[in-house]
Amino acid sequence: MRPAVLFELVELKAKTASVFPFLLGTLYAWYHYHVLHLPELIIFFIAMLLFNMAVDANDNYQDYRRATKTQALAFREKTNIIGREHLNPRAIGWLIAAMMTVSAILGLWMVSRTGWPLLWLGLFSFAVGYGYAGGPRPISTTPFGEFFSGFTMGFVITLIAVYVNAFSQASLSAFAWPVFLASGLAQAAIAALLLANNIADEAEDKALGRRTIVYYLGRQKSLLLFKALYTAGYISLLLAVAAQALPKLALLAILTAPVVIKNVRGFEANPDKQKTFKLAVKNLLLTTLALVVAVGLGVWTHI
Repeated sequence: MRPAVLFELVELKAKTASVFPFLLGTLYAWYHYHVLHLPELIIFFIAMLLFNMAVDANDNYQDYRRATKTQALAFREKTNIIGREHLNPRAIGWLIAAMMTVSAILGLWMVSRTGWPLLWLGLFSFAVGYGYAGGPRPISTTPFGEFFSGFTMGFVITLIAVYVNAFSQASLSAFAWPVFLASGLAQAAIAALLLANNIADEAEDKALGRRTIVYYLGRQKSLLLFKALYTAGYISLLLAVAAQALPKLALLAILTAPVVIKNVRGFEANPDKQKTFKLAVKNLLLTTLALVVAVGLGVWTHI
């Protein structure tokens, strides 16, 4: 398999949705507890990346398997990476299983080092990761995809990154709520990305029998929700600074708002997977990168 094909299969370009929450959690741990457990942190990063790639590859794999009806054959053969590149579905299945197995083994090693709370967070993440594309009714085909993607990738990844560093300093319950506020902007941007994807894929999803939130709300109300998610993210940032969960300089991330608004309007004017969906991708990269940089500056300057 060519690297470019592998990267598309595991959707490598979308990994900012997990890398920046990881960095945010690491900065949060250092800001509040002045401690980093590098072995656990590095292993978590590897396990997280492997699992994230496995989930995205499984999403493509399950879409390929389910696209058997006449109206879905074009998607299976021309759009889905497995059919388009004539990949061996059986080999892809084994690749997914291998990545998940290695990720699970690394996770169990971290549990042995940090404690049981990490096991429950890991089990939740694995359940969501599998259920997102697998099972009789995948989460991605329901109205709950945006919630689970934003909550799991934006919040849970950040929370685990804090925990593997601060487990010796504080209990999980001591920082769970502040971390939820601190990761609010990331949660919102990730959920908005999936919502934009579902809005752009509205016709295709109907043909494939997917009933996402767009199916229930309709396009116009879904676009209102798209805008509301970013608003909620910025409000969460303000609350996080007011609650001293994040340093004051984290407010610099609000400077991204004009660009985000411009991109939202561009997508709203013509929701299209090929032409304007990239604006939601840019918003995710811009907001999460700005948040991490702003928090990093606050940690460095103690402001």
